[in-house]
Parts: sequence; C-alpha cells; structure tokens
Amino acid sequence: MDIYATTPFGRRPVTAGLIERAALRQQAPALPTANKWELFRELCTARKAFGLSDRDLTVFNALLTFHRGDDLSASEQLIVFPSNETLSSRAHGMPESTLRRHIAALVEAGIILRNDSPNGKRYAVKSRTGVLRAYGFDLRPLLVRADEIIETATKIREEDAQKKELRDTVVILKRDADKLISFGMEDHADERWTKPREALIELGKMLRRKLDISTLTSLKTRLHALVENLHQLLGMAVGKTTEMSGTDSQNERHQSNSNNTSIESEQSSVPLPMVLTACPDVAYFANRPLRSWHDFISAMSVIKAMMGISAETWEHAMKIMGPKNTSVVCAGILQRMGEIKSPGGYLRRLTQKAEEGGFSPMPMMIALARRQS
Repeated sequence: MDIYATTPFGRRPVTAGLIERAALRQQAPALPTANKWELFRELCTARKAFGLSDRDLTVFNALLTFHRGDDLSASEQLIVFPSNETLSSRAHGMPESTLRRHIAALVEAGIILRNDSPNGKRYAVKSRTGVLRAYGFDLRPLLVRADEIIETATKIREEDAQKKELRDTVVILKRDADKLISFGMEDHADERWTKPREALIELGKMLRRKLDISTLTSLKTRLHALVENLHQLLGMAVGKTTEMSGTDSQNERHQSNSNNTSIESEQSSVPLPMVLTACPDVAYFANRPLRSWHDFISAMSVIKAMMGISAETWEHAMKIMGPKNTSVVCAGILQRMGEIKSPGGYLRRLTQKAEEGGFSPMPMMIALARRQS
C-alpha cells in the first residue's frame, strides 16, 4: 500500500484547503488515461477559471516534461521529482524564488499535489523493477480533474465564439449607423440627426472596453434599434430624392416623352428577380422586402452611403444610366465589396463607360448569378 504525505515539510502550516486538495489522491480519475499535452492545452484555455497565470502554466509545462511519455495513466506513478535547478532550467531560467511562488499557485489551484519527503528534498527510491516510492510533485490531479478542465475549456471557447459573433455584429451595426447619419446630415441636414449622433457616440465608447455577453447583447439591441430608426428617418427623404433624381435623368435623356415617365416604366436591361438572385447582400442591408423596382431603388439609395459612394457620384450615375441601372450596378458593387477598393471610383468609371456607350450591367449580373449557382 502506498503512503503519501498529507502534511507539508518545514514551516508550511496545515490548512483546510490543503487537506481538501490532498483528497484528490483518493478520487478515481475522470479518465483512466489521457494525453498530458492535450490536457495542458485545455488548461491553458481554462486557466482564468482555475486562477492560474501564464507564468504558472510555464512552470507546469516544465513539470510535465519530467514525466516520461505523452500519456498519463491512473495505473502508473505520476510523481515527478526535479531539483529546483533543473526545473529552473526547463522553465527558461526562472529564478528559484519565482518558481516557488508559481508552484504554490499550482498547488493552491489543485492542479498538482506535494508529496514531501522526510527531509523536504525531492527524490525517488528505486529498485531493479523501477521506482518504489517518489517524493516531489504529484501530477495525478490533472487526470482526476480532466473532465472538469475539458468542460470548462469547451464552455470558454463557446463563450468566446459567441462574444466574437456579437462584437462583429455590433461593429457592423455601428458602422451602418455612422454612415447613415453622415449621409443624412450631408443630404438632409437638420436637427433630427443630433440625437442619433449623440447616441452613437455614447454607444461607441462602450466598444473600447472588454464586454461580457450580456452587455454585448444589450449593445447589439440598442444599435439595431438606432439603425432601424435611421432607416425610417431616411425613408421619406430618400424616397423623394430618388423620385426627383429619376425624373431629372429621364428629362435629360428623353426630352420628347419624359413628362409621363415613372421609375416603374423605365427600361432596365436586367430583370429585378435576376438582380436579387445575383446580389443577395442587398436583401441583408435593406430595411424592408424588395417587391418592386421602387423598393429596390429606395434601398440602394440608402445602402450606397454605407458603401462610401457620395451623393454627387450617385446622382451623376442616375443622370447617365437612370435609377434602375444605377441601382443594379451599385448592387453588383456591393456584392463584390471585398474585391473593390473604391466603390465610388468604380461607379464613376462604369458611368463614364455607359456615357460612351460601352457598358451594360447585364454581363455583371450574369457573372454574379453564376457565383451564386
């Protein structure tokens, strides 16, 4: 029968925590065998939950190297007994006083146990068949608490992924709100934009800190409400601007019969269903279903500001190509935002080609539709 020391050598006192941690030796391991490096990586992920620092883990990594093989087994002796000098060498030259502090943290966290010899030194009593008894640091708690460590690490990874997703959404909403406000203040400047701008500044300050899931969720809700409000504010003004711009464009291009021409009757080389299929990102950014050309053009009038396309560039494009084709082209640019560095410059070049009679949006839509198929 193996006998392990339950009290520390020297002046270190017996505490309730020490006795509680010593009981780990008597517990059945969560896993009969486990890869020590896989468990170590899981512990690195869960270190804050166990009250460990990265320096504590540096020392623990060094301790694990004194155990032969990659697997820890409940049936084997799991005590390692390096001298302070050797341990310091494997811990990248860490001073012995610092080593002792980090070892104490590992013991306090219940990741290792001390098995002190009568004189406090670390060594093993050996025979021809192997180690009879060892005094040093017991790695058994790592095996005993394997399930707890893995479960904690998994939970932390899931929370981190959720935080990242929430934060990405919040950043996108903040960007949308910022560009919508800038568009509104540029083309329809009045006092209606003051409060949204102030609200956005306050919400933006929160993003400078590390936020928990609850706070990020609340921030997402508030920003989403702000963006919805901005879409409503822009809706009436944009609708009027679009109708006026469309009429002006047709007046200049079709002087003889433009008085009775509407947006819905303007000819487009691309059917609307094909545009929506080829450019699904438009539906994501739109604040309502796109059931008609009027809905589509109104949506693109708002979205173009998010893309960094100025009102001047937009109006010139509508003058040359008309509201429908201009909106179709901008939808194509939106779908390729990751490839186009300057959406405004790209639209200006296509407008120039259209003015010279050398551009039609149909090939662009066909190419984008093939990507979606």
